[in-house]
Amino acid sequence: MATIRDVAKRAGVSVATVSYVVNGTRNVAPKTEERVRRAMAELDYHPNAAAQSLRTRSTHVVGLVISDISNPFFATLVRGAEDCARQNGYSILICNTSEKMEDELVYLQLLSRRRIDGMLLASTGKNDEMIRRLIERGMHIVFIDRKIDGVAAPAVLSENEEGAYQATSHLISLGHTRIGIVVGLPGVSTTTERLRGYEHALSDSGIPLDKALITYGGSQIKGAEAACKELFDLSDPPSAIFAGNNLMTIGIMKQLRELGISCPKDISVVGFDDFEWASCFEPTLTMVAQDPYRIGFTAIEQLFKVLSGKRLRAIETRIPTHLIVRGSSSSPNRKHTGG
Repeated sequence: MATIRDVAKRAGVSVATVSYVVNGTRNVAPKTEERVRRAMAELDYHPNAAAQSLRTRSTHVVGLVISDISNPFFATLVRGAEDCARQNGYSILICNTSEKMEDELVYLQLLSRRRIDGMLLASTGKNDEMIRRLIERGMHIVFIDRKIDGVAAPAVLSENEEGAYQATSHLISLGHTRIGIVVGLPGVSTTTERLRGYEHALSDSGIPLDKALITYGGSQIKGAEAACKELFDLSDPPSAIFAGNNLMTIGIMKQLRELGISCPKDISVVGFDDFEWASCFEPTLTMVAQDPYRIGFTAIEQLFKVLSGKRLRAIETRIPTHLIVRGSSSSPNRKHTGG
């Protein structure tokens, strides 16, 4: 394997000059830098990353802790974060918690020992004290998709409340007054914000809130199936359902098919977080679209600002959402219309 001395000899410069080029610690004349980089390429020389990190106190690695890598939303978010990181010479260490606070705690401890430069975190909402301690110790954290109230860190989030408001208002405009909602995990900011948007839309339209129509699906397909069945076990079931994320939308559609309930003839469905196959369902799915790629990309940009010394504190960046109307929402069947 080629060494830094081999590169210096091939380029006709000192070892120190090669070090300056590799580590970016001093300005080097453009022609000299070009000669050094050409020598590095010819010799297939790769600097020792561990040694570099000790010298520069930077590993050029950031952690990304997400809740469910199987969810297409998070898969796309990761791609956005990776693209931005790669463009800036960084690598990403991805950790998937599967919405388990125990797994999240293990990853938080692991990353804090790995000398990463910073972290993007979609928290389960159950390790708040640990996260506060990490920030107090100097860990640079940017919340992504979800935030923790009372923790001073930048966050890049969707317009969750506005998106839920649009979805619910769309159903109201079609004539629905009995609108069920299947939300995700209690205590998570996305759940709280989307539920608040739903409640505000009902209130603004003069429709009383019926808490029996609020169910929890745990952000998963199976949980949404059970929540959907719970809504149809009511003596006065809803004429429409709003699903709090893409996986729960799938779960609701599966359960409707098992119950023999036709969508949109007997029930309208609107989901949060459009996904690639939403237009392939029968009926096609009316969805609130997020921009997970932009969320991931922007979160890395915010982290780099923090790493460069900018004091962002608890600045929130909200990425807009928009409603895509397709075939799963229509005017209610008379027998399902409540008041």
